[in-house]
Amino acid sequence: MAFLIGLIRLSAWLLLLAVVFLPLERLFAVHPRKIIGKSLTGDIGFFFISGLVPSLLLTPLLALVASGAYAVVPYSVHAAVGAWPIWARALAALVVGEIGFYWGHRWAHEIPLLWRFHSVHHNPTQVYFLISARAHPIDNVFIRLCGLIPIYVLGIATPLTPSGGAVSALLVIAITMWGFFIHANLRWRLGPLEWVIATPAFHHWHHTLAQPRDRNYASMLPFMDWIFGTHYLPRNQWPSAYGIEAKLPSSLAAQLLHPFRPQQSQVRLPESIADQG
Repeated sequence: MAFLIGLIRLSAWLLLLAVVFLPLERLFAVHPRKIIGKSLTGDIGFFFISGLVPSLLLTPLLALVASGAYAVVPYSVHAAVGAWPIWARALAALVVGEIGFYWGHRWAHEIPLLWRFHSVHHNPTQVYFLISARAHPIDNVFIRLCGLIPIYVLGIATPLTPSGGAVSALLVIAITMWGFFIHANLRWRLGPLEWVIATPAFHHWHHTLAQPRDRNYASMLPFMDWIFGTHYLPRNQWPSAYGIEAKLPSSLAAQLLHPFRPQQSQVRLPESIADQG
């Protein structure tokens, strides 16, 4: 029953996303593309997998993290943070979580084992809103854990109280929804705001096939890339090509299995890994 409800919920979200983004991508496209492409079936499949599988894996893992945090971190720390109004905890969760998301995402590029899974997300040669959900479940869980563990350890969010659980849920929803926007095939730059919050231009350069690659890891707050030297956002320019140099299998099932197979030398290594060769 819960699985069926999840499918209905995701179907409603998919319909809403299509109603919002398909007309916008038609009117303001960076690169004109067909609405129904050869990858559409796989993109929709990944959308449902990303909506169902990671949460099943994350729930027990985060419960363990929360229990461990209460055993290790002094109670006074969690009590003090727990006394903050929910808006303050939500803001703290965004900033602290973004630090974790940034490094989880960067490690997914820099560590060869993690890149096996993350390369599935970078494989598409066209970037549009559904590419946000085209990710391997292992990659999805790892990056989310990197963002959520710090806020659970600090007591900013916790599954042990309703308000604490709401903080983490709001953070995941915000990051997920913004992910669809920054992957969208939209030529929107948002003026000065693009230095404050991630935009499609910012994230499209993360998916570029040409140099410089492996930039713009932040999910919402570009200042993370400024701090750690990975920010790249030229004026009035967009990537001319997307994807990775090697070709992954075309089917959804084969891409899910690909990271577990030994022939990983075929996958394009990020700059940070290739430079070590």
